[in-house]
Amino acid sequence: MSAVRNPDGQVIEEKYERQGWPAVKRPDLKPPSGWDMALIPAVNRVRNHQLSPDGEQIAFIWDREEQSDVYVMPSAGGWPRRISTRRAAVAYWADEIPQWSPDGRFLAFTMQDHVYVAPAAGGLPSAGGLPQKISDFAASASSPVWLPDSNQLVVSVERNDQVQLLLTDRDGRWPCHLIQTPGDAWDAKPSPDGRFLLFTHRPFDDMNRLDIWLVELETGQLRELTNTPKLRSWGGIWSPDGQQIAFISQRPAFNEVWLVRPDGAGLRQLSHEGADFADLAWSPDGSQIACSINRAGAYELALLDVQSGQVQTLRAGHGVHALPNWSPDGRCLTVEYEDPILPPDLYKVEVENARTTQLTFSNLPALAANPLVMPEVVSYKSYDGLEIPAFLYRPAKSNGAAVVNPHGGPSSLYNFGWDIWAQYFVAKGYTWIAPNYRGSTGYGVTFEHANYNDWGVGDTQDCLHGARFLHQFGEIDKERIAIFGASYGGYMTACCLSRDPDYLFACGVSKYGDSNVISSWAQCNRDLRLYTEIFLGHPAQNRAVHRAASPIAEVENVQKPVFIAHGLDDTVVPPQASEEWVEALRRAGKTFEYKTYTGEAHGFLQKKTVLDFYGRMETFLDWYLLPK
Repeated sequence: MSAVRNPDGQVIEEKYERQGWPAVKRPDLKPPSGWDMALIPAVNRVRNHQLSPDGEQIAFIWDREEQSDVYVMPSAGGWPRRISTRRAAVAYWADEIPQWSPDGRFLAFTMQDHVYVAPAAGGLPSAGGLPQKISDFAASASSPVWLPDSNQLVVSVERNDQVQLLLTDRDGRWPCHLIQTPGDAWDAKPSPDGRFLLFTHRPFDDMNRLDIWLVELETGQLRELTNTPKLRSWGGIWSPDGQQIAFISQRPAFNEVWLVRPDGAGLRQLSHEGADFADLAWSPDGSQIACSINRAGAYELALLDVQSGQVQTLRAGHGVHALPNWSPDGRCLTVEYEDPILPPDLYKVEVENARTTQLTFSNLPALAANPLVMPEVVSYKSYDGLEIPAFLYRPAKSNGAAVVNPHGGPSSLYNFGWDIWAQYFVAKGYTWIAPNYRGSTGYGVTFEHANYNDWGVGDTQDCLHGARFLHQFGEIDKERIAIFGASYGGYMTACCLSRDPDYLFACGVSKYGDSNVISSWAQCNRDLRLYTEIFLGHPAQNRAVHRAASPIAEVENVQKPVFIAHGLDDTVVPPQASEEWVEALRRAGKTFEYKTYTGEAHGFLQKKTVLDFYGRMETFLDWYLLPK
């Protein structure tokens, strides 16, 4: 029996518990034709790529063998070679990109909470052997960035309860502390000549603020390039000649692209699309910026003209393009792409004509043969008239049941990405709806900030009205609708089951969710503690809001069965969060099933865990939602 012990000495062991009759397998139900649950975690995600300086190779992360190792492959296509062999599985949304040295000889990446450098030739004895740890000088380090000399690196460390930037080299020599600021410093970007370092700064006295700062490496002189209280500017990148800096700012009510010179002059808004930009990359000649643009959950690949701000769309459609990288000659881009019927893969896109070549092939023939569903974008009004966008999957043949699936975050959104688990349940006949409740990104700053000081209140109503929206579909039995979510979505499960006098949901599933915001704030890691304070403030100064956000006080109102699952190594939403809710449910005599998993952090990554959790969820939903 494995266990986890929190700083106060509380021990939680891996367990399965129930109160009430368990959801046993139904012998009358079989998997959909052409489907086997074991197919689904067999898709190995390709992600987080970077093109080499000469354009001949691509470094990327490949989630396979229950690890997230670094690989290198030819940019023209071909079999990859493996660079690392001991990199533990990392959730794709929380991982970093391996970094090429400017001379193309080395790769730097984070592994086992430290920075490693490896020869790009793949760890061959003639090329220098295995990846070498270079951050022994700190308890942990991350986010390596090369300086132009291909020898020095900037790494991020947490010291004195803040994120700081240190300068070392590829041999791991004793570091130099670069800056001292009243806040966090991250996302370092050296200037092309190596004289300056661009970074994003977050002051501790304004948690809703991010600014672009600059430090001169020789003198340590700091310069603020933006100064925007209560708003965020981030993601600065240098033009190839070092004369301009592009960054993203929320000033115009969306995440638009701005330009500024290194001396702070010439600040101007470049894009005016009324949409969120991401993943900026200057063209080699400095005339264009490649980017992705979020259009209602579809991320198009586009070029932004640096003089006019005009946008040229290279690839659009119902999918997600991410992390464009320019070839040295500026003739093509490598990019990551996924959509609801295609898993993530690497592609090459020619700039002149958008001709696209697929470089990796992650889909399984058995999955490709199945008729996957493209979701519809719909919307409905919430309790206060606010329009809530949502993604609706409708099965070819309905079984009469439905699932409302709020996303995690909350500062995130459901989009046109690969969601094979939704496809599996839709193949079984379930209707599936994923609402982008208030607080979701992609719909403007006002919508994104609509849940500030309001967790568990307006967003809960948005999810409840998602269930009401389903009542209009004649094939759906309004008595057979469930709610399922992970992380903040699991928290939405707890809120909806506790705060719904109409009992719109027949059951709920909470995957590493929360129910007591105050105690979770005290037990989660530093980053999540500060993240919570962005929305709700510090509990010592804003206790009433934290209490109002915590549905555990209303556990008596839970009338429907709930399945709860949590990883014991989770530091984002600590396992004590589920433990506390289960204890409250038990005392109140409620029906629940509860399963914890050893070795799982925030995001279930082990194949055995994934199959066990979704197998239990399938049985649970089949038992409580499908007719006898």
